[in-house]
Amino acid sequence: MKTRLKNAFASRINAIGLPVLALCWVCFFWGTTWIASKEGVRHMPALQLAGIRQFIGGILYVAFFLYKKVPWPKGKQWKAIFILSILNFVLSNGLSTWGVKYISSGLGAIIGAIFPLWIVFISLFRGERIARLSVLGLIVSFSGVCVVFFDHLADLLNPDFRFGIFLSLIATVSWAFGSLYTKKKATSFNPYFSLGLQMLISSCITLAIVGATGTGVTIASIPANSWWAIGYLVIIGSVLTFIAFIYMLQRLPPEINSIYAYMNPIVAVLLGALIFGEPLTMSIVIGGCVTLCGLYLVNYSMRKSKM
Repeated sequence: MKTRLKNAFASRINAIGLPVLALCWVCFFWGTTWIASKEGVRHMPALQLAGIRQFIGGILYVAFFLYKKVPWPKGKQWKAIFILSILNFVLSNGLSTWGVKYISSGLGAIIGAIFPLWIVFISLFRGERIARLSVLGLIVSFSGVCVVFFDHLADLLNPDFRFGIFLSLIATVSWAFGSLYTKKKATSFNPYFSLGLQMLISSCITLAIVGATGTGVTIASIPANSWWAIGYLVIIGSVLTFIAFIYMLQRLPPEINSIYAYMNPIVAVLLGALIFGEPLTMSIVIGGCVTLCGLYLVNYSMRKSKM
């Protein structure tokens, strides 16, 4: 019986594909990290939370690979690691966190969902071919996210939000370049060891900024709830989900692996309604359905290209 279940499970995974399962993992669990972050930042600055999370996550990665006696990067590999630490963590995470100080969280979710479109534009600029149906699916999905956060669209016209919008847009561009650069450089050095080093480098920079500005709080004053949130962000968000993220980046086309950006805010909204009792409006339901239709178009385009 055990063997039959094991074989059935293995055949199911092969039918779906591990890269697609990794994408599903990222779509869901990075959505849950928004809830953990909401709890974590109640008692500390967001940049300090990000720095502590990246530091602990980086230590876990590096300690594992030191235990495995994996060789350290050499020469130009360090250049790629440093660039990725700036793009993926210091600029993307740092600026998006800073931007939320000046804009509503709903507007932040809409701007974050622009990221896959940057992937398409950058890929087209580099001369890569992308199926028209995939592009249409991405646009439909982005429209669905806008419907979900319809009440916050008016914030785009608020002059007080301009600086926050600018920061958040730069953060999405940085994440797009970082994702493509990760895909390009993943074979030059162990991408998972590289990720740990990126986290350590970025945490040093981020925590140095917090220290220099004097905005941090003492470690002793951080309550248990925030530490539980940090623990979840480290294990689920920084370790397991980043492993799945890099795995799917290496094996799925850019227009496919970027669709998690549309699912993360919807997952966060649904969990917010379930856990925190936040309102679940008709616009959220309709927008979610539109987003899923767009994702279906992307998925259909992917299957059609393989025929």
